[in-house]
Amino acid sequence: MKTIKVYGPGCKRCEATAELVRETAQSLAIEVDVEKVTDPHAIALAGVMSTPGITIDGKLVHAGGLPDVAKLASWLKA
Repeated sequence: MKTIKVYGPGCKRCEATAELVRETAQSLAIEVDVEKVTDPHAIALAGVMSTPGITIDGKLVHAGGLPDVAKLASWLKA
């Protein structure tokens, strides 16, 4: 199971990103645990300068805007 964190203040883009991660993982039959992180201090500590940000198993893979679905799929498969 992959641990995925979506960093952001809880805006619509952040919510959409979390849902996109869940949908993409489900379509690839990859088990994920998606956690939304809204604490500004935790977001800064993760190195996210623009939200939403995504980490997969502790590695920052995306920051700022909705991720491209093809890129998201490749990150999940890695």
